[in-house]
Amino acid sequence: MDEMVLRAQRFINTTYGSVPGITKVVEDGITGWATMYALTRCLQHQLGITTLSNNFGPTTLSTLTSQYPSITRSTGAPANLVRIVQSGLYCKGYDGGEIDGIYNDRVSAAVQQLKANSGTQNAFPGDAMVPKLFKALLTMDAYVVTANGSASVRSIQQWMNSRYVNRTNFFVIPCDGHFSRDVQKAMMLACQFELGQSDSEADGIFGPKTLNGLAARGIAQGSTGVFVQLFSAAMIFNRRLGTTFTATYDANLTARVVDFQNFARLAPTGTGDKQTWASLLVSTGDSSRRGTAADCVTQITPARAQTLKGLGYQVVGRYLTNVPNTSLNKKIQPGELAVIAQEGLRVFPIYQTYGGAVTYFNATQGAADAAAALDAARGYGFKPGTRIYFAVDYDALDSDVTSNILPHFRAIRTRFNQLGSEYAIGIYGPRNVCSRVAAEGLSTASFVAGMSTGFSGNLGFPLPDDWAFDQISTITIGAGDGAIEIDNNINSGRDSGQNSFNDVPTGAKPDVPFNSASRDAILAELLAYIKSLGDLPEGNVIENAWLYLTPASLDITLRHDALITALSRAFGMRKALIQTPLFWELRNNRIDDAAVDGLVLATYAYREAFELWEKNMSGPPPQPPIIMKDDSSTGLGQIFADTAIRSRNHCASVGIISDSTLDPADWHDVWRVWRQLKDDDEYSVSTIPLVNIWGAADIGQRRPALDYTENEAGLILKRYNGTSSQADVYRQKTLPIYRIFEKYNSAARNV
Repeated sequence: MDEMVLRAQRFINTTYGSVPGITKVVEDGITGWATMYALTRCLQHQLGITTLSNNFGPTTLSTLTSQYPSITRSTGAPANLVRIVQSGLYCKGYDGGEIDGIYNDRVSAAVQQLKANSGTQNAFPGDAMVPKLFKALLTMDAYVVTANGSASVRSIQQWMNSRYVNRTNFFVIPCDGHFSRDVQKAMMLACQFELGQSDSEADGIFGPKTLNGLAARGIAQGSTGVFVQLFSAAMIFNRRLGTTFTATYDANLTARVVDFQNFARLAPTGTGDKQTWASLLVSTGDSSRRGTAADCVTQITPARAQTLKGLGYQVVGRYLTNVPNTSLNKKIQPGELAVIAQEGLRVFPIYQTYGGAVTYFNATQGAADAAAALDAARGYGFKPGTRIYFAVDYDALDSDVTSNILPHFRAIRTRFNQLGSEYAIGIYGPRNVCSRVAAEGLSTASFVAGMSTGFSGNLGFPLPDDWAFDQISTITIGAGDGAIEIDNNINSGRDSGQNSFNDVPTGAKPDVPFNSASRDAILAELLAYIKSLGDLPEGNVIENAWLYLTPASLDITLRHDALITALSRAFGMRKALIQTPLFWELRNNRIDDAAVDGLVLATYAYREAFELWEKNMSGPPPQPPIIMKDDSSTGLGQIFADTAIRSRNHCASVGIISDSTLDPADWHDVWRVWRQLKDDDEYSVSTIPLVNIWGAADIGQRRPALDYTENEAGLILKRYNGTSSQADVYRQKTLPIYRIFEKYNSAARNV
């Protein structure tokens, strides 16, 4: 909390709080857009503007220019106008000289410091607050290097402000060391100004006139002047390491340009040629380039494949699924992959149902997308190592990435791990989205939506380091039966796609999501069966010492139906073989089981404390609990950590999952897995099929499969409980539950 920002907020509320169109701000002493917008409205009111707005636009600027082209201690500006200046200075981190309406020495010094920081001291000499600087003052832009900012970028920002700020449509840009949307537009204006465009012509939009003008300058090693400065600035904005801001095209710049050209798959000329200028300034680069990759929503027939091949295309992106409840049939068609391979092309899979708004993206949807993509890719026979590109197909703000898209991709990774996915995760989206997801280790390559040049996530962001494909134009190629509309993509070579596929097994149908309309019917059957056993009363939970009665046990099982369905399809076993032990363990979970878990918790609390004590040997050693217990059946599936470790190790050893091998004799591993089983419901549920697979191997039975007999299922249920005679009782009691679940699962999958 900043005391002077707080005073600025109080000034707003006290002086202007009753003015229509000015909402009182929160008095928290924290600078934010709400305060800056309020100061903008205060200024507009002070100038006599009646329609107030958060935007410091042309009307505000022209009115301020006509009334107060220069605010100094000698211009007689109203005290409240000076107070707005002082408040803005404090919000920007400068000394506003109190908020007393006096343009004193401290205000004068602060304004001059703001000019120096923004590079406008020569354009706006002296200590006067001038309209364009006032506009800059009432933003959240910084004029000092902020976190992770670059001093080189800041020097360019200051240079552009100094050189161009007196042009009509060029406004003070931030000098924070970060390339951004506003800096990108300023860069474009700078190029247009230097090409001789008037203030009315220059629009900051990259088009053929600008590109051709830059290309005509023909800069190369030995060139000097402002176009070399602009070119080297663009290189720095694109994060080309080793580039310096210079007016001389020297050997170092030539070498850095060749590096960039190789990175962007341009001809390595080492010069500022047309395509290099384009790739530095706009996300499509030169959109007339012909790539060697494509993607499309249209089936690749032999004739279309020949068109693609004849024009030099090598790899094509195709969709794994259609969008539910739409008529567009964009997914890979039967026999299409064989055609692609036979015609000498390769293919990479794309997963997109909607993905066109921030509301689509969240952890739940990410998990569902992962399961659907995995199921579809396996259904087409894509081989291990194939990369699936998950689409973010809208203009995602940076805040959207943080709040929604990263959780979405974390869930994709988690679900892939749970389901033993053999595929890599890729991302399709704007540059910033791709880069941020990759930076978290959530993707392995980027398919860049470069064609959307106006996207916030493309403007002001360089091509991601891990780019595989860059989508730059939509074109129609071929004629007759060979005609096809494609997105034309530049191919980095990072992902060569696939040209051979596994045979897709046929036979028993996989399970599908549970039909929620059947919930009451299956509950009635389960209640009848539980009642017939006679030892699991359905009365009061507390009185009977059960943690969950039958309705709750079923509802928890059904709450995890999406995961169970995905696990069933991923590992090729019947859902009932996962549902049954989960339901039964829930129904038999006693309230006093928590006491056993408490012993385990106390044991490991002691071990961690003792391990820490051993390192320091300070004071007396911690005392062990009276009863030490290393392991217990815990979590929804009531699984021992030792069992989970052995199951996961087995499944990893035969290539079913990719877990690291753990040591059941190492208490650290046991403790970590036990906590996950206890605290992470999805981890517990996703371990059940792995226990089943390990159990089958342990008793010499074939791996659980969709065509498992009831007798085979019974033996797996028995092994889930153990190897003692009590396990026979477990089998006898759970097999009827297996039949009930399988009855309803069978009905759902055979609709």
